[in-house]
Amino acid sequence: MTVRMMAMALVSMLAVGTAQGQADRVRRGPLPAWATRSEPLAVPADAGGPVFIRRQDVEAHLDDKGQAQYLGYRVKILQSNALQIGNVSLAWDPAAGPPIVHGITVIRDGQTIDVLKTAAFEILRREDKLEEAKLDGMLTAVLRVPDLRVGDELEIEWTSFSKDPVMGNKASGLLALAASPAPGRYHVGLSWDAGHKPNVRMTPDLASAAQWSDTALDLRFDNPPTLTPPKDAPPRYQWQRIAEYSDFADWESVSRHFAPLYVKASTLAAASPLKAEVARIAAANPKPLDRAAAALKLVQQNVRYIYVGLNGGNLTPASADETWQRRYGDCKGKTALLLALLRDMGIEAEPVIVNSSGGDDGFDQHLPNPGLFDHVLVRAHIDGQSYWLDGTLPAVATPAARPVFPVQWVLPLTATGHGLEKLDRHMAKVPDEITLTEIDARAGFDKPATLTSTTITRGVEGLQQQMQFSAITPAQLLDALRQNAVGEFWQAIDSVTWRYDQKAQASILTIKGTGNVDWENGTDGTRSLALPGGGFSPPDRRSRGADARKDVPFYTKPSYDCYATSIRLPGGTEARQWSATASFDQRLFGHDYYRAWEMRDGTIRMIRGSRTEQTEIDVATAERDNARIAAFDNSKGYITYTPTGRKADIGKGEKVPTPDEIDWTADNVPCTAPRATGV
Repeated sequence: MTVRMMAMALVSMLAVGTAQGQADRVRRGPLPAWATRSEPLAVPADAGGPVFIRRQDVEAHLDDKGQAQYLGYRVKILQSNALQIGNVSLAWDPAAGPPIVHGITVIRDGQTIDVLKTAAFEILRREDKLEEAKLDGMLTAVLRVPDLRVGDELEIEWTSFSKDPVMGNKASGLLALAASPAPGRYHVGLSWDAGHKPNVRMTPDLASAAQWSDTALDLRFDNPPTLTPPKDAPPRYQWQRIAEYSDFADWESVSRHFAPLYVKASTLAAASPLKAEVARIAAANPKPLDRAAAALKLVQQNVRYIYVGLNGGNLTPASADETWQRRYGDCKGKTALLLALLRDMGIEAEPVIVNSSGGDDGFDQHLPNPGLFDHVLVRAHIDGQSYWLDGTLPAVATPAARPVFPVQWVLPLTATGHGLEKLDRHMAKVPDEITLTEIDARAGFDKPATLTSTTITRGVEGLQQQMQFSAITPAQLLDALRQNAVGEFWQAIDSVTWRYDQKAQASILTIKGTGNVDWENGTDGTRSLALPGGGFSPPDRRSRGADARKDVPFYTKPSYDCYATSIRLPGGTEARQWSATASFDQRLFGHDYYRAWEMRDGTIRMIRGSRTEQTEIDVATAERDNARIAAFDNSKGYITYTPTGRKADIGKGEKVPTPDEIDWTADNVPCTAPRATGV
């Protein structure tokens, strides 16, 4: 379990996992022998901010029973906006033992007031994450400290417990001190009984504070400074003031530990009704990949997603038969069900755990800890290729060459044990989003134009659109866009069409209507228009202080977007009267910027693409590119009509298709230069 030290501690909450004991009440009891109360730090005369932390102790303890966590703090309330610290909330799993409260007191004018003599915890039995389709069975106890005042000191301490049956005698977790803590005294500790000493790894910023003994590690700080990670650094450099601990020797042992759970859960009973589904799928689909796709769709479409963390289910997958019988399950249950179907069809596959939030940069630098992962899916091996299957996604998501989530590090769960595996990060071949805009201005400069806008969205955002738009009728979608989109650009919306293209794995939204074209009037009858999506803002400088480390690279989040805009020119004008801002192809800080033009058949076409080519660049490259920012072309995509013009000045001979000339859902759209210059 993860234990985190909350810097401000304005709302006190500790969530605990599984443990032994009854769990329908909060118990009272003495401080455990292994816990330590720090001596309160004197409040300085010039103390500022909402609170001063006189002491805050966070300790984890490992023994034969599992893990226990102690949290105790004494806080001086300096401002009225900190009085909410008196709203105390404890949450725990009802299958575990309840927390033990050691005391809640208010110190006022040298007098100690025992809050629990006049106030009691209220137990709330509720599922507060039902809207997220989560059943975790957590209980919550709340207590509102009465008559709390500015100037009071509030002292609270309790111990909670966790012992997950899946983890057995294996413990792992984190101890962390926030990057920007309130002023005061902090103690982070880890202790263990004989025979339970874990592996420990600390970030370098903790090394000087570490105090070791035979049975404990203590980290103590008075008024710890604010830590700021290197500016524009990769996400792994955000990992600061953290101590990791783990009983797992390596990632292979984590893999071996959890693999049997999925072997058991994916084994079908002899009379399982799923065997009939396997036979039906196999008969209808001769090819293994088609069978895998059909099995995936069955799981996605016929088993609704509900996270199940009851009765130890936070790590244990429900069996395939159970998930199919109740027709709901979480990622673990859906993965077990999918593995069962594939196995019975003779398709090799294994469960793989991932971090779906995209926060896995640097996982290879951490101790083996299953808590770093939050999702499990299936990797199938078919005809020499690997395919990722995620039963929790909408039924339009098919077996794919990469997970839909932006993961770097994954852990396959196998009987022999598999190490942490890094997925090759190839820059996107197709844009995450393409915006196609067609403007028909043939009616004239001062007349409304006919407009068509198509947006093609892929990845997680595209699937989110699929879930959102498929849940409403076409009439509702049209009404919603009329209510929210009509304004500066759209004068009227005539029609809206939406579909999800499974082959392209893209959500496609098309809007048609009329709108005002914002021509700018110049001298001598000139007219100019900035085409939608045509310009770039110059990138920010990449620099750090003189004392910053020179070995820390600069980071650019992967992205790829594309705009293709065409305009049919006002009637009565000639090609020789038109010009446009320059085409360009530039790369700065590992990111490509591209714009191209073409004029043909009374239509000006523009395409503008932006793609990350390198997520990390070294300091020398950043310094070189800083010097090039001043020359960066940040002009908007202007076209200009000049009545006296004698020669068209559009582009550099590029070929630019209009939105209706090519398939923009294909994997070879011309959104980047045919050959990147790299300069």
